[in-house]
Amino acid sequence: MADLSGPAAAPVRHQRPLSPHLGIYRPMLTMMMSIVHRITGIALYAGTLLLAWFLIALAGGPGSFATVAWFLDSILGKLVLLGFTWALFHHLLGGIRHFLWDAGWGMTHPEREWLAQGTLIGGVALTVIVWVAAFALR
Repeated sequence: MADLSGPAAAPVRHQRPLSPHLGIYRPMLTMMMSIVHRITGIALYAGTLLLAWFLIALAGGPGSFATVAWFLDSILGKLVLLGFTWALFHHLLGGIRHFLWDAGWGMTHPEREWLAQGTLIGGVALTVIVWVAAFALR
């Protein structure tokens, strides 16, 4: 039987985690934008179900379309559509940011922060532009 005494058998005092997590790293903008990118991807699935409901109701006739139109025209419906619009643009810009990183661009410290800020500001700005245009054309 092997002797387990000695330095190899010494207990580890401060065992480090096997995977990095928020308890180790200080939250940074790029980290938060990557997390929000994943969350918006999940939200887009719900938005796709909303779009499918709209299209099925459109094909179903005036009665079913009136129900969907009533919901989408309500305050709650407009908030859901606003959130879906923002999630769509934020996820799009986050995907472009990740594509640029995969291509090797924007990896230095100030460029990473600029891209993260651009994702955040651009998502909000594009959402506002689309909603202003939609209400202006209404």
